[in-house]
Amino acid sequence: MDISTLLVVSTNALVGAVGSTAVGAAVFGVVPDVGHTVAAVERAGRVASALALCINDYRVTLNILGKDPGNETLLAKCHKRCAERTYKVLEKNGSIFIKLGQHLAAMGYLLPTEWTDTFIPLQDRCPVSSLESIEKMILDDTGYSVLELFSEFDPVPLGAASLAQVHRAILRETGQEVAVKLQHPALAEWIPLDMSLTKFSFEYIKWFFPEYPMTWLSDEMEASLPQELNFEKEAENIYRVREYFKNVKNTPVIIPDGTTTSSNSPFFKRNAILVMEYLPGKRLDDLQWLDSNGISRDEVSAALARIFNEMVFGKDAPLHCDPHGGNIAIRLADPSKRKRRKGDFEIILYDHGLYRDIPTHLRRSYAKLWLAVIDGNESKMRRYAGEVAGVTDEQFPLFASAITGRDFIALQKGVSVPRGEEERRHITQAMTEGLLAQLIQLLANVPSVILLILKTNDLTRSLDENLQTGRGPERTFLILARYCSRAVYEEAREEIEKYGGIWRAGNLVRWVVAVWEYWRIGAKLKVFEMGIYWREVFRGLGGTGTHLLKN
Repeated sequence: MDISTLLVVSTNALVGAVGSTAVGAAVFGVVPDVGHTVAAVERAGRVASALALCINDYRVTLNILGKDPGNETLLAKCHKRCAERTYKVLEKNGSIFIKLGQHLAAMGYLLPTEWTDTFIPLQDRCPVSSLESIEKMILDDTGYSVLELFSEFDPVPLGAASLAQVHRAILRETGQEVAVKLQHPALAEWIPLDMSLTKFSFEYIKWFFPEYPMTWLSDEMEASLPQELNFEKEAENIYRVREYFKNVKNTPVIIPDGTTTSSNSPFFKRNAILVMEYLPGKRLDDLQWLDSNGISRDEVSAALARIFNEMVFGKDAPLHCDPHGGNIAIRLADPSKRKRRKGDFEIILYDHGLYRDIPTHLRRSYAKLWLAVIDGNESKMRRYAGEVAGVTDEQFPLFASAITGRDFIALQKGVSVPRGEEERRHITQAMTEGLLAQLIQLLANVPSVILLILKTNDLTRSLDENLQTGRGPERTFLILARYCSRAVYEEAREEIEKYGGIWRAGNLVRWVVAVWEYWRIGAKLKVFEMGIYWREVFRGLGGTGTHLLKN
């Protein structure tokens, strides 16, 4: 049986199996109507047919490349066709398929640009549930109508994501302006089927291309989705991250309060409805708004670096694992808190459903890994890559590229050197020459929390690039190094206290080394930022850099 026939048979088998399952469920009363059954078969059919076409497309393309390896554009065109084909299915099916596409769009360290660029629009093109379905869900879930709960309820959502949408409203009980986050009513109806289809798709790809085992991606989604769909858990995350950043100075981050209702409220501890403080803002990539309000893009870049490095390297810090452009906004600071007439800002973090705690030992080894990367110490880089992710010496160059988003050859020249077009081409070429398969094999075996850290790294790197600051990454890496050195210093202090105090033999030396490294990097960062400040002063922007001197 040739590949095309096998694909057709497999596709028909998948659609038939799903159809039989849906029909059987309908017969036994699990599914409410025949229309649902038909829709289930259509959803499965879209996935199965696109999957079969893409697999066949790649098999044919790779066979041609085997005979004509000099055809450099052939694989790129195949990537683009398959990405566009898949995009249509994700957009049409909606639900968690949008979530999957958003995740894939952020995986620049793994997927070809033809895939990631094609999926970027999924960050903003999410389904919107009808007002009627929202009103019915609120009534079913709380026992009260929208009019009984709110004196105002904007029928047009402020924003829609893959799993939920947010409406501005005013609570009738208190008169407070709030943002009401509501899960899409149809979500629960499709999640079991959609997760099965997602898992099947990656298993299917692995069967045809065993060198590309991406089942870890569906496994991670299966683990993450229950958390993202549990709004009680999100409310706990909101409380925790708000409390954490209360003790972090000079970090302009704002978290909407998720506890705006009393324990007697119909909304208290509702799994599919979350009422939060209403905090509107502008997108980070609204460069015209930033410039017209005197907000330095460099300041915003530095603030992002501080916020997310605090989450990754701060002691007992919670990590926001989904910081894409739709989940972050910026606004002018409260006038009463401003130090200057304009240009002060606050960064608002939304969507706190997906959080992870990084184990202390992993956090510290990861900090040491980054310090080694920044210092260009390859032996330490290899050592800590092994501690963090079980990476072997052979796998190390790939892992180093994955965490930094840089080509390993360029990385050896210094991570703070700006990435040029030649480096981008080299990465793309390397991926077509077999390194992609090795990278996927590597990621299949690293701890799941590392995958989420990589995702967060890539998303924040993308946010930073969208700011188009025009500067190299040196300052960002200095900020990173400051947080890493702090984590190492904290570890040294704990070890010293544990083993006899500072005056015990060897402990004093260890303490001095840790203190010196922490303050050395801090001083280097301060000098660098003072240089930025004085350059701004000489350019006639005096005052816009004064915030730098207080950190």
